[in-house]
Amino acid sequence: MRAIFVLIKCEMGHAYDVAQRAADTIEELSELHSISGRYDLLGKFYLESDRDPGRFVTERVQTLAGVADTYTLITFNAFTAGPASAE
Repeated sequence: MRAIFVLIKCEMGHAYDVAQRAADTIEELSELHSISGRYDLLGKFYLESDRDPGRFVTERVQTLAGVADTYTLITFNAFTAGPASAE
């Protein structure tokens, strides 16, 4: 599995509707956050490693009613904190 992050710009006044629709219909959705700035929502999706992210975004995310634009970030590595060092 690999994670992709999608910034979603919604039509004015539709961010909460889009968020609910995404949560109800996209099983690959792991987290969805409302954000400020140019985009309204940030979604984290987990895809099978052989799945085409571009096709997923255009067919599953961009087709949600109320979505005006998207920007996709594909991740390479996830970093976590290591064990605490003893000094």
